[in-house]
Amino acid sequence: MGSTLFIVWRETVEAMLVVGILHSWLKFNDVGGTGLRALWLGVACGVGLAGALGWVMVAAQGELSGQALEWFQIGMLLVAAGLIVQMVLWMRRSGAGMRQSLHQNLALAVKRSGLLGIAVVAALAIAREGAEAAVFLYGASLEPGGTAGLVAGAILGFALAGLTAWALGRGLRFLDYRRFFLVSGWMLLLFALALLVSAVDRLIGAGLLPALLDPLWDSSWLLDDNRRVGSVLAALIGYRARPSLMLVIVFTLYWLGLLWAMRPAKRHA
Repeated sequence: MGSTLFIVWRETVEAMLVVGILHSWLKFNDVGGTGLRALWLGVACGVGLAGALGWVMVAAQGELSGQALEWFQIGMLLVAAGLIVQMVLWMRRSGAGMRQSLHQNLALAVKRSGLLGIAVVAALAIAREGAEAAVFLYGASLEPGGTAGLVAGAILGFALAGLTAWALGRGLRFLDYRRFFLVSGWMLLLFALALLVSAVDRLIGAGLLPALLDPLWDSSWLLDDNRRVGSVLAALIGYRARPSLMLVIVFTLYWLGLLWAMRPAKRHA
């Protein structure tokens, strides 16, 4: 439930932030209030598109079996992990200019297509956030015990997102946008690693990747990933008490790749 709660919380807050930015622009540039109605129409369409993606993934899984289903699930784990990393890196580089970018896109859309442009910008922005959440949640459901508490985690995530958006909107000192996205970004990167580890475990189990040495060590005497605390850490950050050498190599390459991607950009004279 913890991973579901966190995913829904983070993605809903980001979606609320996008809607808030578009709403603030329309408050000062909309004549007659028709733009706000187009905005909410676009939000509804975006949510519908994201829901359709979720339905397609579940339907596709229902049509597959055996090795085809295993390949599909491994692929979705890898896609979810990759999307999380891409989203966090994008927010790190472009998050500060998101408000200006959305305002520019909305102004251009209004100029070209009027109310339809407003609805399209809102629909695409919300569909992007919702589609990411759908893929992430599908990946989380493939983790051991991932389906248990999915609905409860989603409900709590929505509630926490509303509270967080209120706190961010009030400008409370203990919570600001920059701190929120920094902390939640690192938490998402840990969760992406958990999805990647799960995919690698499945590839090794299917004989598609060599374990090399299995296990490389055994820390189950200290924290067993089959027990309560260890299983939570396994789902959230990819902890394994008995990792193979291949898993340790993937783990190391993941963090080295992130450190390289997050390196400060060189300034040209």
